[in-house]
Amino acid sequence: MAGSYTKKEIGAGPEEQTLLKDSNGARIVPAKGSEPVRLSPGWEGTGRPDDELNFKGVTMDQADLEINPPSDRLHLVFSILVLHGIGILIPWNMFITAKDYFVNYKLSKEYTDIESNYSTHFLSYLGFASQIPNLLFNWLNIFMKLSGNLTTRIAWSIFTLVLIFVFTVILAMTDSSKWPGVFFWITMVSVVVLNTANGIYQNSVFGMAAKLPSKYTGAVILGSNICGTFTAFINLISQIMAPNARTAAIYYFITALFILLACFDTYFALPLNRFYRYHELLNQKELNKRQLESNTRGKPETVPYWKIVSQCAPQLLNIFLVFFVTLSLFPAVQSDIKVSNTEFIIPPDFYVSVMCFLTFNITAMIGSSIASIVQWPSEKYLIIPIILRIFFIPLFLFCNYQPAEITRYLPVFITNDWVYLVIGITMGISHGYFSSIAMMYCPRMVDQQYSSVAGMFGAALLITGIFTGVLFSFVMPMIIS
Repeated sequence: MAGSYTKKEIGAGPEEQTLLKDSNGARIVPAKGSEPVRLSPGWEGTGRPDDELNFKGVTMDQADLEINPPSDRLHLVFSILVLHGIGILIPWNMFITAKDYFVNYKLSKEYTDIESNYSTHFLSYLGFASQIPNLLFNWLNIFMKLSGNLTTRIAWSIFTLVLIFVFTVILAMTDSSKWPGVFFWITMVSVVVLNTANGIYQNSVFGMAAKLPSKYTGAVILGSNICGTFTAFINLISQIMAPNARTAAIYYFITALFILLACFDTYFALPLNRFYRYHELLNQKELNKRQLESNTRGKPETVPYWKIVSQCAPQLLNIFLVFFVTLSLFPAVQSDIKVSNTEFIIPPDFYVSVMCFLTFNITAMIGSSIASIVQWPSEKYLIIPIILRIFFIPLFLFCNYQPAEITRYLPVFITNDWVYLVIGITMGISHGYFSSIAMMYCPRMVDQQYSSVAGMFGAALLITGIFTGVLFSFVMPMIIS
């Protein structure tokens, strides 16, 4: 009770029935100059709109969610978003990791009896076809928000991904030895369609996660980091268990189908979860509040794009350079580095799967995990180690890089497979670490209200770095020849 009080003895009478008394029958009155006693306001005194006070448009379930906010039991929603994080990168990882199937089987001279350069630049063409849709979607998303129902976008995009993978499995079962050029271009077109649908899916998943606490966006990123390692393991297991490249590819792509179907099922299970429904309700109320404020102001606030770019330009450059260097080398160059010593601990048949895909994905995941614990150097000096990463380009070219259908004239300076492994581990860890902290630093460079726009610029420069790196990888065979 606010204020101090004095006692005044009063006799029994009508007033005594209506005034506050202590245990001795003394009346309690406020001291001179003190605040009056205030009781906790009732529901009507909370200042809420009349419609809300009268529960207009509010179901019993929504009222119960607000009164008893639920928790994420068994971390079910977190696990579902990790699965969707795997799902949004599974198309890219599945196709690049299946290089042995495309290059050494479907497009090889032994299978087609035709000399062609399709196998020489396959991964570079694949990266180009994959990243064009992502590049367009990420830049357009900064200035124009994707509209439409979230459920419709996710359902149709996953359905399209499933159809493309079914088509890819059918192609794997079909004899295409007489039409390698047609097979190549059909594959490229399917990759463009695949990544267009995947761009919508990725954008929608992050939109879905944005309704929840920030750690659930982290769950999607965690799933993306796990995806590369997962696909590398699946590729290795399918190679060990299958009798030939064709059967291995069928097992491999069917695994992707199961992952995407699991993503489809779990998305429709989310609205049944009380924790997810509660945060959807909070998000909708916040949107309604912002809409009301916007209508009150009369005109929407404009975003100062140039100011945001100028403030976070150093980190945008860092993000671009990290992905440019990495995608110049992985997977196009790294997957064409052959074993130098046949007595090496990893057999030649599994050398690329282990030394390229498995090594890079595991080390990149480790580097990304370290970045969540330690962030060094600071924003000002991060550019120094990132520029030093450019030296990975000549280091990989000095290894036993032997692209198909290319005669190498540049001498091989690094002939020790263990040295190459150390270079690969260093490149993977540095990629995961520096890409993560550069993405963390980027939103910090601007005012809090513009941090999400800075984050979108960072994502757009990430894709631009990937796209430019993939284009630069076309030059690598020319350098050594």
